[in-house]
Amino acid sequence: MADMDNPADSPANATATNPDEILDVVDEQDRVLRTAPRSEVYRDGLIHRCVFVLVRDPHGRIFTHRRTDTKAFAPGAYDCFVGGVVGTGESYPEAAVREAEEELGVTGIRTRPLFRFLYTDGDRYSWWSDVHEAEWDGPVHPQESEVAWHAWLTEDELAERLTTWDFVPDGREAYRRYLSQRPTP
Repeated sequence: MADMDNPADSPANATATNPDEILDVVDEQDRVLRTAPRSEVYRDGLIHRCVFVLVRDPHGRIFTHRRTDTKAFAPGAYDCFVGGVVGTGESYPEAAVREAEEELGVTGIRTRPLFRFLYTDGDRYSWWSDVHEAEWDGPVHPQESEVAWHAWLTEDELAERLTTWDFVPDGREAYRRYLSQRPTP
């Protein structure tokens, strides 16, 4: 789900690229240490907070999308989550609703928190990933600057696409954890 329009942008889907946006810098236990501009957070690889929202329709299908080719990070990659960075002083649940509504172009969505994990790409980026789930039964109007294509996929269709399509690494890891942590029917 990472989203960077330039080196100072967020590794999560955000509506605006603002290198001066102030983010909470956190430690490995998700405790706020200080605040810093987004540009500094990404330049220095500082840990921060993001939200991921898995959105299903009433039939259980999962909103899946392809990122635009203009993205500097994972251009054209697919994701089965919507989300973005958590603003300074914003709670994870507040950010999940805000990000889901922005990316889907809807209002009135309700999210349910599931779990949190520290994502790291093993190289430069690291962020706390708060994973939520939501159901949406209306039309969506995804942001054209973020979403090049979208569809509602069944779990079987998504499983097949995960083996053949290029998915963003943090979204792939979040979905792997989602599947491993949910109760089996």
